[in-house]
Amino acid sequence: MKTGKLPESVLKRSVLRQIHTKRPEALLGAAVGEDCAAIQLSEDEIFVLSTDPITGTAEDIGRLAVHVTLNDLASAGAEPVGVMLTVLLPESVTEQQIRQMACQAEEVCSRYNVQILGGHTEVTRAVNRPVITVTGVGKVKKGGLISTAGVKAGMDIVVTKWVGLEGTSILAKEKKEALLTRFSEAFVSRAQKFEELISVLEEAAVAVSSGVGAMHDVTEGGIFGALWEMAECAGVGLEIELRKIPLKQETVEICEFFGINPYELIASGAMLMASDDGGRLVMDLKKAGISACIIGKATKGKDRVLTNGEERRFLEPPKADALYQVV
Repeated sequence: MKTGKLPESVLKRSVLRQIHTKRPEALLGAAVGEDCAAIQLSEDEIFVLSTDPITGTAEDIGRLAVHVTLNDLASAGAEPVGVMLTVLLPESVTEQQIRQMACQAEEVCSRYNVQILGGHTEVTRAVNRPVITVTGVGKVKKGGLISTAGVKAGMDIVVTKWVGLEGTSILAKEKKEALLTRFSEAFVSRAQKFEELISVLEEAAVAVSSGVGAMHDVTEGGIFGALWEMAECAGVGLEIELRKIPLKQETVEICEFFGINPYELIASGAMLMASDDGGRLVMDLKKAGISACIIGKATKGKDRVLTNGEERRFLEPPKADALYQVV
């Protein structure tokens, strides 16, 4: 395609016609020539948003981009309402690929009743593969906002599901042929399907009703990065038991194959939580069919300690994600 905005015919045919989910709060949404989205949050309050590019990842970029933003909103205790997408495309892109990305994004939005409100689509020489930037819009009742800074010394630190799900799925898709030199087709297929576990909206809703103190989506930098960010934001220390951090066997073996640290691998699908009563929170999550476990405690001071049996070492500030060592 030629450099510049998508042709109006392509925009209408392969992007706008893929958007079906609508929210009653949305007064303005995606349309040709529409620069803003408008959300009515109450009788006397309207939320207005706009997005533009300042000028990638896996075959599931449309799904992943939306999931990550919805997870961020959920970590604040908010109900996702809409997203705005800035999509930068290389000249080599085909209309079929554009339609696929739009359908992927709409698939996730439809599942969680979220509207694609608009955004910007452009073909540019500045990128050599698709890049999607997502702005999310959510709503929360007064007094219901949850902050990462809500962690207090003495709180239990809980993590849901397993860490490394997103990174494992990406590696299993983008490095399938290399992995098949050691692992079976069934093994690689199971790892690819971890993408289905990436949403944390359900566990966030359960945690809010259980009185969670803080939540943080585990994304780039993996669980080690998320633990550091949560502690740094709240100004607390940590005492974390490494052996209690849950990992899928597929994640362990794929990370071993590529020689990377699974605890530093991008990990959407796991939610990091802090609670005064971690046992109750874990129980509430398990009643909802969501696996979770206590992996440690928040402590006074600034020491962030990882224990592994009798071994003790300090958690370090986030590094570049382990995924970038491979893809």
